[in-house]
Amino acid sequence: MLHSKNEHGIHSPFVFELYTRIILAVDPYYIFPEIEACRTRMLNSAEEIIVEDMGAGSKATLSRKRKVKDIARYSLKNTKTAQLLFRLVNHFHPQTILELGTSLGISTLYLASPNTKAHIVTFEGCPQTLAVAQRNFTHFGYNHITPVQGNIDQSLPLHVGKIAKLDFVFFDANHRLLPTLNYFNICLSKSHAQSVFVFDDIYWSAEMAEAWQQIKAHPQVRLTIDLFYVGLVFFRTEQPKQHFTLRF
Repeated sequence: MLHSKNEHGIHSPFVFELYTRIILAVDPYYIFPEIEACRTRMLNSAEEIIVEDMGAGSKATLSRKRKVKDIARYSLKNTKTAQLLFRLVNHFHPQTILELGTSLGISTLYLASPNTKAHIVTFEGCPQTLAVAQRNFTHFGYNHITPVQGNIDQSLPLHVGKIAKLDFVFFDANHRLLPTLNYFNICLSKSHAQSVFVFDDIYWSAEMAEAWQQIKAHPQVRLTIDLFYVGLVFFRTEQPKQHFTLRF
């Protein structure tokens, strides 16, 4: 385990370039203000919807009837993390992208914006939440996003079974140990040496921390980068097995 907190002491050229040029980058892209304006609309929306939560649930409320602005406040990825997703996709040029956990679609927009010819499949359990996200996709004119509504335990293996290979997966659905490992193993079946897996909230709970440790130890995983809020997983067969903990 390598615990370098910054670029000093990173002896992997791949990780050094990724960290200095992509992870730490602050350069704005043309689409960022438009997506953040969409986030602001969500944060100000008094629309009420019925939420069907199939994951670990919310730490903020137990009510099923929620205002969109409250969902946005507690569930959306923060701007820094969401824009990291954009930069990773922009850097690695994945053609097939999965997102497990659509919410209101802000992170989906960041995943979809770098390349409108890529295919993004986003999974969401709650139909009314997904309906709000779909309105956001339509607002941007993105027709390369395929929303899948339903229990991810059932829908994910069906869709992965139809895909030849997975280039990029963002895991942000059920924050429990066994479901997270199950989703990982399902997606692993279609991974390849250049695939990138991103796990959100790796220290959200003791179960997520344990899931992260098991994923790091998996024999097919060659490289991981722990950014505390998210964990990056790579399968580069030419890479010696290494783990980095870096400041983000």
